[in-house]
Amino acid sequence: MFKKILIANRGEIAMRIIRTCKEMGIKTVAVYSTADKDSLPVRFADEAVCIGPPMSAKSYLSIPNIIAAAEITNADAIHPGYGFLSENEKFSRVCQEHGIKFIGALPEQIAGMGDKATAKATMIKAGVPCIPGSKGLIKDVKEALSNAELVKYPVILKATAGGGGKGMRIVWNPDEMQSAWDSARQEAAAAFGNDGIYMEKFIQEPRHIEIQIAGDQYGNACHMSERDCSIQRRHQKLVEETPSPFMTDELRDRMGKAAIKAAKAVKYEGVGTVEFLVDKNRDFYFMEMNTRIQVEHTITEEVINFDLIKEQIKIAAGEKISGKNYLPLMHAIQCRINAEDPLNDFRPSPGKILQYHSPGGHGVRIDTHVYAGYSIPPHYDSMISKLIVVAQTREEAILKMKRALDEYIIEGVKTTIPFHQKLMENKAFNSGNFTTKFMETFEM
Repeated sequence: MFKKILIANRGEIAMRIIRTCKEMGIKTVAVYSTADKDSLPVRFADEAVCIGPPMSAKSYLSIPNIIAAAEITNADAIHPGYGFLSENEKFSRVCQEHGIKFIGALPEQIAGMGDKATAKATMIKAGVPCIPGSKGLIKDVKEALSNAELVKYPVILKATAGGGGKGMRIVWNPDEMQSAWDSARQEAAAAFGNDGIYMEKFIQEPRHIEIQIAGDQYGNACHMSERDCSIQRRHQKLVEETPSPFMTDELRDRMGKAAIKAAKAVKYEGVGTVEFLVDKNRDFYFMEMNTRIQVEHTITEEVINFDLIKEQIKIAAGEKISGKNYLPLMHAIQCRINAEDPLNDFRPSPGKILQYHSPGGHGVRIDTHVYAGYSIPPHYDSMISKLIVVAQTREEAILKMKRALDEYIIEGVKTTIPFHQKLMENKAFNSGNFTTKFMETFEM
């Protein structure tokens, strides 16, 4: 087992990892930018090293600075959390070259799953259901038009190096193809430095349901059931829950088996997530594989009573997984509490937190890195905390979340708490009858 782990991240996920490391008797190193010198991870880690100025490129994305911090503190492993360098093939390889264990996927696994076109080809070969589309990257508009005739409109153009909704355009008919092609390529090149585009059938009225998986160094893989992430805005998740209100036992069994096929196809090592689109007929299609811990891993932990960060660390240290699949024993919901103004198109609201009171009680969990007097910097993701509730049923979980949101007091910055309060009263949400298009008609 590792003696000391450096956490190459910030915010609530850094605190989350520190807590598990302490419970495992492992020393921790927090790295931080000058903007984060007063954050809780810096205070609670055993050691802390400043790795640069606020700009991510010169701190949390600087591989030389992070490796130097690991070497001067004698850390024998690095946990990247999510975001930043967590799915960076080069970072995983550099860790290998320096004899530091990267607590995540191997470089070749990151490369294979990070490129969407390659990942899709791998999944088709493995027998995992995929959305009909082009066989690889499309070279020009002429090829895009011929592919669209085969796939049938509507289609969606997607950046192969994409994420967060960038480089994506829906095309409803041939007349829209040229402008969609040009704008998707330009946006992809600007966002990712790669203008490669592929095409898929556009699935209307879908649910976004993902399966949590784990795989070890010995070829074993298992799944830990699903999470429904359909409540999202501009492809950014707002609320997650498990089990999905759309799920059936038969569908869970099929999706779980498909996710394990996906993991075994790439000999996956670590904890990861296979994301699917599920249509109204409960046919599901592979979307992507995230080779890291997810923001929403918390709800899975609550319904199966399992520490996923601990599992990541144990797998990285060479331990075998049990190989058994897990089913949800309760119902959990997570609300992402961001420093954003939901009444003003979710505009970011950085600044100093003047008052802070978090909810408590049975079945309520808060993952955060903030406190009264803490200043939320404008340089990073605006997440303040993750509010998680767990109860016996979905109805009880919603009532518990309402109560927890009412107790949650954050003053000094605008937050998404009012949005979540309104969501918990929404009839469509309460019925479980919603799709990824939910936010297009939701009104504050």
